[in-house]
Amino acid sequence: MQLLRALGFFHISMILFSATVGTGIFVTPKAVLKYSSLNIPVSLSIWAGCGLLSIMSALCNAEIATTYPLSGASYYFLKRTLGSSVAFLSLWIKLFAHFLGIGAQCLLVATSVIQCFYSGCPAPELPTKCLALAVLWTFGILSTRGIKTVAWFNTVSSFIKLSVLCLISLTGIVLLVNGKKENVSRFENALDAELPNASQIADAILQVSYSYVGPSVLIIIAGEIKRPTETIPKTLIYGISIVTVLYLLTNISYLAVLTSQEIIFSDSVGVTWMNRAFPSSQWISSFLISAFLLGTVSCGIVSASRVFYSASQEGEFPSIYSMLNDHHTPAVAEIQTVILSSVAIISSSIIYLVKYVSLGSFCIQLLQMIGLLKIRYQNPDIPRPYKVWLPFIFGSMALSLFLIFAPIIQSPNIEHVYQVVFLFCGFLCYWLQANLNGHAICFDTITCYCQLLFNISPSEDLEKLIPSPNPD
Repeated sequence: MQLLRALGFFHISMILFSATVGTGIFVTPKAVLKYSSLNIPVSLSIWAGCGLLSIMSALCNAEIATTYPLSGASYYFLKRTLGSSVAFLSLWIKLFAHFLGIGAQCLLVATSVIQCFYSGCPAPELPTKCLALAVLWTFGILSTRGIKTVAWFNTVSSFIKLSVLCLISLTGIVLLVNGKKENVSRFENALDAELPNASQIADAILQVSYSYVGPSVLIIIAGEIKRPTETIPKTLIYGISIVTVLYLLTNISYLAVLTSQEIIFSDSVGVTWMNRAFPSSQWISSFLISAFLLGTVSCGIVSASRVFYSASQEGEFPSIYSMLNDHHTPAVAEIQTVILSSVAIISSSIIYLVKYVSLGSFCIQLLQMIGLLKIRYQNPDIPRPYKVWLPFIFGSMALSLFLIFAPIIQSPNIEHVYQVVFLFCGFLCYWLQANLNGHAICFDTITCYCQLLFNISPSEDLEKLIPSPNPD
């Protein structure tokens, strides 16, 4: 039994859009405009530039995903190129990032819904956590029904997101075309604004970069994509380009309706815009925030489970995580993801640990680029269905280095020490795992019971389908 290659260009595009577009477009414009010294052309240029940088980095990952078209391709690739310890470190970072991120997103969904009933005061903690757990487990069960079911939901979620962003964009365009002085005046003398310094631009780029992290989902689910050599690069180019254009138009619409000062002092620019453009729309705003997050939650569960699946196939985790149910999906891996995310929701204080994982996420991207250069040099004759332009690899490395060191240089604090400690804990866990000489015997009994309970069976080894980067 294998994971099904059931996702074509359309569904992959919807998953990419659903994973990329989140509540960041509602919040990030505030920080970007602030760090741009209220300079509108600079702010919009940063959004456009980060979109181009995202395409560059995504195409580098596309070479990995098309050369090794497996679920969890990045883990497989790092283990083959840089060794087991580096691959385990990436596994350590990704799993923490996934279950903490999923927990945070579910809490945001629950808070935005519950807050409607408690106008003027904070939402109570117990109902919020209960609703967050209900949302999490609903999507966990949905994920076990197969990748086609997940793709169907993300298609619906993406259409909602597209509709909202198109509504915001078109409203701004109509207001500007009509030429109302109130709206047009905000763009007058925009070029005369003060230019930000290099430090401020670096901070703005760092903020926008988090709004373009979704494309990494394609390298994780590469094993379930039809014709990955054609579909992945095409989806990344078209998908990220559309997202970039929508981000630009949305920001222009924000600036057409709200003043720069209103954007700076707004907790959520999207909600403030909605209340200004469509008064008495609090319920609609809460629904839209929830809709924007639900698709991201679904993609997070699928991504985390495929990381479990890949690690299990490589022997890092018990074999139970790579076993598939009747819907050709790693059900136990998905349930494990939901359980860990539930712990994050119940002990909501640990959600704040997600910020300590961000440094590691950029480190993974840097390591992948180093691995890509290494395999280009050591094994130039490996079949590469898609080969990215070499300067893109160096550009992606430079971007990763910038995202890693810019926050440390700009504002060093104790959190950066915690991030380094987190990475060292990953190496410590690898050493412990490597010296346990295999998994405990009790796992064999647990595996048998789980096979009966979840009706799962071992997946086939796909190693023979992948060209080895180090042939003997």
